[in-house]
Amino acid sequence: MTSDDRSTRTTGPADGPVQEQDGAADGRAVTEAALFEAFGGVRGMVETVVPGLLFVTIFTVNKDLHISAIAALAVSLVLAAARLVRKDTVKHAFSGVFGVAFGVVFAMMTNNAKDFYLPGMLYTLGLGVAYIVTTLAGAPLIGLILGPVFKENLSWRTRNPGRKKAYAKASWAWGLILLAKCAILFPLYWWADTTHLGWVLIALKIPVLSGGDGAPSGPAARRAAPAA
Repeated sequence: MTSDDRSTRTTGPADGPVQEQDGAADGRAVTEAALFEAFGGVRGMVETVVPGLLFVTIFTVNKDLHISAIAALAVSLVLAAARLVRKDTVKHAFSGVFGVAFGVVFAMMTNNAKDFYLPGMLYTLGLGVAYIVTTLAGAPLIGLILGPVFKENLSWRTRNPGRKKAYAKASWAWGLILLAKCAILFPLYWWADTTHLGWVLIALKIPVLSGGDGAPSGPAARRAAPAA
């Protein structure tokens, strides 16, 4: 056997795992990118954070519920209009407006500034429960979101066990993260003042970091993580 043969036999098998790892990394990157876009991209994250940030900033300064609420609703409308001008997805354009509008209505009806945050908190709780329940039912929510994106709908449940397992891990991770946020926010809703609740909630909107076991990971997944 020549030295070239020995070299081929030695390096050949080692290339297999490397190629498999590269393929897995590429597949994860594609999944993260698709999930990132499904949640509205960078602009979606901005639209999620800015209205609440503006509300709590103004309320911290002047304690005026009406001015704070109107400012938050106005900036969400401006962000939605910008999406429409750019001909972006209508769903992304109006989902943020509806969320802020519900908060404004709740706060105005009860005359309690903390109620501006209540619809979003209830949504976070419901989303966290949905992640857990759909995973237990064998149809992880992340898979339901990304199935149409990858044009495979629900076929991944039977034809792609690896992908189903990854979706289940990610759904478990995000469900538990959202429920943990709720465990922080709801006691603050009852016991803290509006300013403290608002700033904690803004801090919890910062996307999560995690490892590579199917949980949210990488820049795209960090940006796409559901906000509280």
